[in-house]
Amino acid sequence: MRIIATKDYNDMSKKAANILSAQVIMKPDCVLGLATGSTPIGTYEKLVEWYEKGDLDFSQVTSVNLDEYKGLDRKNDQSYYYFMHEHLFNHVNIKEENTNVPDGTQPDGEKECARYEELIRSLGGVDLQLLGLGHNGHIGFNEPADAFDKTTHCVDLTESTIEANKRFFASADEVPRQAYTMGIGTIMQAKKILIIVSGEDKADIVRDAFFGPVTPQVPASILQMHSDVTLVQMRQRCLKSQDKKALVHLYENIKKYKQYYQNLNSGLPEG
Repeated sequence: MRIIATKDYNDMSKKAANILSAQVIMKPDCVLGLATGSTPIGTYEKLVEWYEKGDLDFSQVTSVNLDEYKGLDRKNDQSYYYFMHEHLFNHVNIKEENTNVPDGTQPDGEKECARYEELIRSLGGVDLQLLGLGHNGHIGFNEPADAFDKTTHCVDLTESTIEANKRFFASADEVPRQAYTMGIGTIMQAKKILIIVSGEDKADIVRDAFFGPVTPQVPASILQMHSDVTLVQMRQRCLKSQDKKALVHLYENIKKYKQYYQNLNSGLPEG
């Protein structure tokens, strides 16, 4: 795992956007896995800025979003379809037919999850997956659980996630209780992963996720097993204390969970 510590949110956003733009430049027809929430907004603003300057061309890019609230239609300003158009798609030359977000209006969860998983497979997998990190360690809407979910699925949101997201709604009661999300196995099939983290309040979960045990109780911890992960975040105390104990613990995890990760990926279509 490559760790890039940045001085502030703007610096974090710029460095993350540099990585995404490099992917687009090096492979114009790439498949980008995209995330929502407050953290990537600055990153998308940088991409729009560079597109407007003529530095980026999204005309051949295909995007697949991590997740979507179940029950929200595309016109709802809290849907992730709306978010992506508001912050990125409406401002660059990506083709509408090349943008993909789970359909939150589809009531049949199994049908929608199977459709989205097949879509990702048909695209050849994700070249670069952008992730944020939840306070409880969730990535996408993969909440703490007893096992890692392999594929796209419908999830019941935890109270901590509802609490964290209520600031985007009029009240906590309006936050949907379910969402469609790429599974851990789907995310891990991405060729490269970029995870961005802002806020001093996430120092502990960064430590737990990337220097603690690999466990489905901290979903992001599985990223320790991926061969090409870049973490970009504002400087925090947990990243200044990469002591011998933490590094030894990380090494032991890699040995212990290597076979587990191989089992997790077994049976999944190759990206």
